[in-house]
Amino acid sequence: MTGSVAERLVELRRGFHRHPEPGWREFATTSRLVEEIERIGVDELAVGREAYDPDDRMAVLDDDAYEPWIERARERGVREDVLDATAGGVTGCIAVLDRGDGPAVGLRVDIDGLFIEESTDADHRPAREGFRSETDGTMHACGHDAHMTWGLATLEAVKASEFSGRLVVFFQPAEEISGGGHPMAESRFAEGLDYLFAAHVGLDHPTGAVVAGIERPLAMCHVDAEFRGVSAHAGKAPEQGENAMQALGTAISNAYGIPRHSGGMTRVNVGYAEAGSASNVIADHARVEAEARGETTELMEYAKSRLRRAFRGAADSHGCDLEFDVVSESPRADSDPDLVDHVATVARDVDGVTDVVPTADFGASEDATFLMERVQEDGGLATYLIVGTDHPTAHHTPTFDVDERSLEIGVDVLTESILRVDEVDREHTTDR
Repeated sequence: MTGSVAERLVELRRGFHRHPEPGWREFATTSRLVEEIERIGVDELAVGREAYDPDDRMAVLDDDAYEPWIERARERGVREDVLDATAGGVTGCIAVLDRGDGPAVGLRVDIDGLFIEESTDADHRPAREGFRSETDGTMHACGHDAHMTWGLATLEAVKASEFSGRLVVFFQPAEEISGGGHPMAESRFAEGLDYLFAAHVGLDHPTGAVVAGIERPLAMCHVDAEFRGVSAHAGKAPEQGENAMQALGTAISNAYGIPRHSGGMTRVNVGYAEAGSASNVIADHARVEAEARGETTELMEYAKSRLRRAFRGAADSHGCDLEFDVVSESPRADSDPDLVDHVATVARDVDGVTDVVPTADFGASEDATFLMERVQEDGGLATYLIVGTDHPTAHHTPTFDVDERSLEIGVDVLTESILRVDEVDREHTTDR
């Protein structure tokens, strides 16, 4: 890439970094993406509810959660047509290039930020160089600013090429709350894809390294549970109460006592809990946020069902009602070996790549697996690749940052993987 192109990538990434928005509230982010996609010029651009069915979303928020973010977007001069299309938290967009006969290729990038207060320390480059988050309590601490930059730049590069076929770029909202992958996968734009590329920056791989495809992402579910009891005076008449606090404590203990499964690894965690009002009141309400994960989708379902049973038993034993709500989930989907080999071959020819790792365990969860699973079930191939980046601290921390050399590497790997996709061994797709 020329120096001017590299500078443009940095400019784009830093612009996104300055204005992070959390899941289902990416109003200004979507508008910025729309402006860039319109500048590039595509054959179809679907925004918000034009891109997917809002009823297919997961982890949907209460209506009053959107308004502060809409107002903030308006103050920044966000286009009203985009606000209309994304009203009610129906954010994100999908861009399509239709270049005649040829393979149908999907590229998925995520767009949301996290509720983390970004560091103001002088050693933190975004703070030192003036592109720290301008939204208090929110930052791009997982590299989605780089992912959006990849998506736009790859779209532009493919358009400028002699690519023949169809390219669909999914700018997916709400990944951090596992809410946006499902509606994107259920949309008409996911139909008939021969290949799908999803990508992430970093994940403990240094600048110059490319992992051609992840293995063993964990299937997962997020759960909200509420225990409803009866309040009473803790000193005068404790026997008249039904103690939601006790139900909560028993539920947490029961959750961590769920038996392991002989079929593979499972994980359960209670990450947030609240209950009660005062020391002299029997608590009539308690709430927890928990999760279950599994090495396979079936193992996740096992852990989820046992978690539900553990919470139900705790509620019953303390005379409480239980509301158990699975707010989001995602399946396991592995990268296809043929497409992994293709990305590895491409990456070896890309400037700046010093180490090509065919596969690596992911060890976490990602709702890109909905799109991967959709493509694979339809007979196509999918891979989730990693472009390494040096960063001073781990993902999801106040001092996370991206080595901007990885921007060029990511664009080149993705672009060349798409342009050379006819080189993929089509053994697994000949029966389509």
